Amino acid sequence: MKKSTDHVLVVALTPLILKKGFVWFEKNKRHIEKARTRPDAAAGFWQKNTILIESGQQIMLSELLRKLSDFGYEKYQKIELPGEFSQIGGTVTIFPINTPCAYRIEFDGNTIESIEELQSIQNEAPETPLGKIIYKDKQRRREIPADLENLKEGDYIVHLDHGIGKFLKREDGYILEYAAGDKLTVPEEVSHKLSPYIGFSTPTIYRLGGNLWHRTKRKIKEDIIKTAKELLKIYAERELAERPPYETRDEMLTQIEQGFEFEETSDQKKAIEEIANDMRTPVPMDRLVCGDVGFGKTEVAIRAAAAAAISGRQVALVAPTTVLAWQHFQTFSSRFDKFPIKISLLSRVQSGTEQKNITEELKNGEIDIVIGTHRLLQKDIGFKNLGLLILDEEQRFGVKQKEKLKSMRADIDVLSLSATPIPRTLYFSLAGLKNISNIQTPPLNRRPIKTYVMPRSKKLAQKAIRKELARGGQVYYLHNRISTIESARLKIASLAPLGTRIAVAHAKLPDQQLIEIIDDFRNRKTDILVATTIIENGLDLSNVNTLIVEDASRLGLAQAHQLRGRIGRSDRQAFAYFLYSPKRLTEIGKRRLETLKKYQGLGAGYEIAKRDLEIRGAGNILGRDQSGSINRVGLNLYCQMLNEAVEELKNAL
Repeated sequence: MKKSTDHVLVVALTPLILKKGFVWFEKNKRHIEKARTRPDAAAGFWQKNTILIESGQQIMLSELLRKLSDFGYEKYQKIELPGEFSQIGGTVTIFPINTPCAYRIEFDGNTIESIEELQSIQNEAPETPLGKIIYKDKQRRREIPADLENLKEGDYIVHLDHGIGKFLKREDGYILEYAAGDKLTVPEEVSHKLSPYIGFSTPTIYRLGGNLWHRTKRKIKEDIIKTAKELLKIYAERELAERPPYETRDEMLTQIEQGFEFEETSDQKKAIEEIANDMRTPVPMDRLVCGDVGFGKTEVAIRAAAAAAISGRQVALVAPTTVLAWQHFQTFSSRFDKFPIKISLLSRVQSGTEQKNITEELKNGEIDIVIGTHRLLQKDIGFKNLGLLILDEEQRFGVKQKEKLKSMRADIDVLSLSATPIPRTLYFSLAGLKNISNIQTPPLNRRPIKTYVMPRSKKLAQKAIRKELARGGQVYYLHNRISTIESARLKIASLAPLGTRIAVAHAKLPDQQLIEIIDDFRNRKTDILVATTIIENGLDLSNVNTLIVEDASRLGLAQAHQLRGRIGRSDRQAFAYFLYSPKRLTEIGKRRLETLKKYQGLGAGYEIAKRDLEIRGAGNILGRDQSGSINRVGLNLYCQMLNEAVEELKNAL
């Protein structure tokens, strides 16, 4: 190390400064000052693109850190690459992007006491061509993309160092507004410091220059470390556990696969192969399959269940509702009908005697695949040889059920299914800790659902109903008030042709009756199902291709998208009508409906409700306790902080 008391350190925004004939580490301060005060464009370039640091200089530590941040230098606990800095107390370590090594700067109050050259931290690529600002390794450390293309005036935006502000406009960079009218201009060169704010609640905006934002990040970092430790613990337990590999190339399995009436999408094939690879290893699987509604997650689960059953191990599929469990039971029973695999359903629908018989058969190993609600997680349920646990929409289970699941995970294979698209930022954060398969491509020949957002109209509803029934199809009519749903049925009957069969479904009906109503609808004994949002999850009926929502402005975006996913399950064109009352339409409701209309393409789930779906996606993986922290800093920054915490803990092991 070389210590300096008279040197000047030049910290540059870009290596292009070298082309201008300037120096990395200059002993003669007058040469630098002369360049800075020249009466031409070079002086402006110099002042705009460099920071001068010299021993004896009077400068506040916070001001230097702010300048470094504005230049795009990124703060880490331990620096390794050009363009990074760290701070511990009154010591700042900087690796200028224009120098061959890093430097340590010691402060004494508001005075720079000394500058040290750190030969131990050197640039591994000193011959990198000039003008390449970001090295490959550095780019890898930046996990959060600056997705700023669709920013509108008034949108919330997060600056890594200054906190959450409002986006005003782009003019020589990004102009942000903070509390009390404070303004910040962020140059294009450091736009990677910015990310759109994604959260449920309206965020708190602070003034520039204070320490509230840094205190907020510090508190959330403490919570994140706890989350990271839990993730690493689960990961370590999974890596230590062992079980015999599964048989994934059996002839019977091939026949079951051939029973799939559609052609697998590329993402489905990839997910199926990833699961097969997991099952072939001796380490228990813990994989999450994410995919938009109707994109084929159930088929992926069927393949995994088949491999487990053929290998002589029991499978349990747990669904959050009785209706969804019944739907899965019907689907699995149909696919395994010709094979010696016994499938049973366990839920409140069965009588006490039936439930007792099923529990005995599970303990004796007579049942290969059991499908049910959280009833499967109760104390009286035991298995002879449980190998695979499939969880559908796990985030909808209660605390007690999740605790039970957590105790089971280390010893068995777990496959979780979620209709919530996982944010790519969270995906990167969890890479290597949790196995995730994303199904983003729609099934072949699937058409986008034509979506109409219009004022309520009997004439329109009548036309839509008659058009669907005339082509032999069926209709969902959403009326989300149980108290008036019977009068809604009578109104629909007056609009439909004489003899139209209409049924009503809602959550207050007994489970057995509800299942019978939906089963009749599935078997086309009913033409129109007037229902509450109970149809939001799980119904997969290819002949139902018209959805009419009576009061759409009351729905959340994610909920509306889930409902729309109940139709369009075949190659037939589907139609969704989201109707509203102009008198009751709020500004928020209007924006939701406009967004729903704008994003009606296949796989639009990620786009139509980014704030909603991405936060739910994070909650699905990490647990709902994290939602508060995510809202305080935004999802993108939260994921970046989580990624750093995981890396730090892994390196400390």
